[in-house]
Amino acid sequence: MVDKILKILNIITQVILLITAFVSIFTAYIIFAPDEFPKPFRLQYQYETAFTTPVSGATEPVVGEATLAPEVHTYIPGEGIMLNMSTKIINLVDPGGRRYIRLTVVAEFAPDNPEYELLPEAEKTAYLALFNEKLNSRLPIMDDTVITLLSTKTYEDLYTAEGKEKLRMEIMDTLSQKLVDLHILSIYFTEFVVQ
Repeated sequence: MVDKILKILNIITQVILLITAFVSIFTAYIIFAPDEFPKPFRLQYQYETAFTTPVSGATEPVVGEATLAPEVHTYIPGEGIMLNMSTKIINLVDPGGRRYIRLTVVAEFAPDNPEYELLPEAEKTAYLALFNEKLNSRLPIMDDTVITLLSTKTYEDLYTAEGKEKLRMEIMDTLSQKLVDLHILSIYFTEFVVQ
């Protein structure tokens, strides 16, 4: 009697394992197989981000054909438009007033035109000129922000790697608050000397 029960349990276990294997293979096929392969249904993802631009151009839809939303590109540090904010020499908070920092800051911004990547080369050049003009018109605000932040720092605040990273984040946060119509991707220090 016990042998029959064990055989039945063994068969049930094998059936469950077989069904689990089939479901796993089917799921992997739906997720990872190319879209050209026949599938009972297709997965669709929708991402909402504030600073994205379409990568592929829009085409006229064919009647009866499903239309997909254009893919969007999210800018990451290293892909944006750079603005060199020039070299600054600023006194640090020091009882003797003898400590200072010599600093060159480069700010990186995401383009504010969602179709920037789709523009022909001539239009892209014209857009970059206008965008750089916009950035240069805001340069006094950016310079003031950096000078004001640095003039509250001590040597001890800045000489470590953690201090430099904290300063980078403070500059980004403050500029983001003051320049609400621009998206700052990163801040780079191309010169950083504290004496």
